[in-house]
Amino acid sequence: MRMSARICFTNSPAKLLTRPALRLAMRAEFHRGLASLCALLAPIVLCPLSALSRQKPAAVGSAQRPVQFRNAEAGVAYVGSKACAECHFDIYESYRKTDMGRAMSLPGDWKDFDGLAATVKVDNPKTHRSYEVYRRGADLFQSEYELDAEGKEVFRDDQRISYIVGSDVNGLSCIVRRGDFLFEAPLSYYSQAKAWGLSPGYEQRDYGFNRPIRARCIVCHSGRPQFVEASEVRFKDPPLLELSIGCESCHGPGALHFEERKKAAPLDGESDRSIVNPAGLPPWLANNVCMYCHEGGDVRTLMPGKGYVDFRPGTPLADTVGIFAVPFDRQAPPQDLMLRHFVLMSLSQCYLKSGGKLACITCHDPHRQPSPEEAAPFFRSKCLTCHTERSCTLPLEMRAAKTPPDDCAGCHMPKQPLRRISHSSLTDHRILARAGEPLPESAFHLATTQLPDLVQVDSVPGPLGTPVPPLTLFRAYGELMATHPYYPGRFESVLDSLAAAKTEDAAVLAALARRKMRDASAESQAAAANYLQQALRAGSTDANDFEQLATIQAEGGKTRDAIATVKRGMEVNPYSPRLFGLLATLYISLGSYDDALKTMQKDLELFPGDDYIRSLMQTTERAQAQESGQ
Repeated sequence: MRMSARICFTNSPAKLLTRPALRLAMRAEFHRGLASLCALLAPIVLCPLSALSRQKPAAVGSAQRPVQFRNAEAGVAYVGSKACAECHFDIYESYRKTDMGRAMSLPGDWKDFDGLAATVKVDNPKTHRSYEVYRRGADLFQSEYELDAEGKEVFRDDQRISYIVGSDVNGLSCIVRRGDFLFEAPLSYYSQAKAWGLSPGYEQRDYGFNRPIRARCIVCHSGRPQFVEASEVRFKDPPLLELSIGCESCHGPGALHFEERKKAAPLDGESDRSIVNPAGLPPWLANNVCMYCHEGGDVRTLMPGKGYVDFRPGTPLADTVGIFAVPFDRQAPPQDLMLRHFVLMSLSQCYLKSGGKLACITCHDPHRQPSPEEAAPFFRSKCLTCHTERSCTLPLEMRAAKTPPDDCAGCHMPKQPLRRISHSSLTDHRILARAGEPLPESAFHLATTQLPDLVQVDSVPGPLGTPVPPLTLFRAYGELMATHPYYPGRFESVLDSLAAAKTEDAAVLAALARRKMRDASAESQAAAANYLQQALRAGSTDANDFEQLATIQAEGGKTRDAIATVKRGMEVNPYSPRLFGLLATLYISLGSYDDALKTMQKDLELFPGDDYIRSLMQTTERAQAQESGQ
């Protein structure tokens, strides 16, 4: 990554260019950064379609939203899967062998993995960087480095791997820990190719070891992450209270159940209501448990006042996360339905003819995963609970000749390659009768008059409805407008309404600031600075907000205020190369070369691959030497 403000030196003596030139350089860089506004405004999520019958979300407290299990209430504590194992040991041991039960692990768990038998090197000609993954004693490392034209190392950045993500079904990714933060490593292992390659997204851009692991991702790849309050990227110690996805991810917090069963307390009915049993939930509510992690697509955003760890099984997912899909276009149907498991299932004839009673757990047993040899007959038995042998029109001898034989899922739910992740595939859950079957007509009539430009996938069934909160729509439109030209206007409209309501949300205030920044007048820049200061007071920890406020201050001649703002930003974003770069630039503009060089030295210690700072440091050293010689 590059910092926003770039300073140019004249040849002799080494003086900074004029403030107008500085302003233009800063503003040009800002306009390049505005393209990432959507991602900054709203969390990235997954996307489902429980709105197939155009059902609207029921009002809170309606008959559609019962809290059937007492541990779904707020305040019930988590105890960890090992506590569950005291009474449910066989289930616990069986679950640990599933893909979910192995979703996160330590590097030491893979000491016998063939993919780590020797050092592996991967080159990326597009970024002129090379990478290695290797063992050093009991530890696993990845490194990034660059060679100059003579083959000498320009830099090398070695990082110890703290966690392994994945169970080797599609692959493995690596996480490094730096202070209170977790970051993705550049190399991932791809199971189909049986080889290490660049992690998704690294093909076109060099993130180094500075791509943060965010709450929206790790909550679905681990058991119990714990975050510093009001942060989605800063972790407590330890970052994970439970490594892999655990019992309570699907059953909810277990303290109430654990204590009552230890005391042999009488049940409060025919069944135990002290802990969620998804099998005892209405199908749509049971599906919500799975949808939280297994429904991907266009956008999902947090509901106001909610965090990613707030969802509790047994409660409507829409109370925590709004999951939205761009309405299907008949002229250009979606080509990549990655992770839209529920969407695809709900478009199937099986789901439609069941009246919505088909649930994920109709076919899947979360506690037991059949082996590859067992999978075909296991899922065939599930099909035969509704279908008969005569339902399939393919002759039996032809079915028996396939490998594996008589594989219903293999024909009707084939694996599909993922467009956005190399060497990976997922099961198509649309349960097609025949290959190439088009989307049903209902797929093109999912939007409602209440929300005509989005489909709320996780809406609660029922006739009653409440509008989607404007703040949620603001976040959704903010993310979608980067890739869908229709949504910028909708984003601006919702932003206007939130501004009129004097909303004190930090992201809204920051968006209002960026709107003002489009106008270069002093009045608009002052208004933008005021909005950004409000955003910071409202709790924003976004490095962009600190960066943009500091730049406005610097452009207005308040360089020392700008330095103070950047330093505040670095307290909450200690691994932001943009803030390091801006701070160095501000010091240079004051002629404080020693402070600038110290800042750049620290930047290169944290981000050895920062070529821009390396070049700027050399230029600054020459400028300092020239001034000393005068």
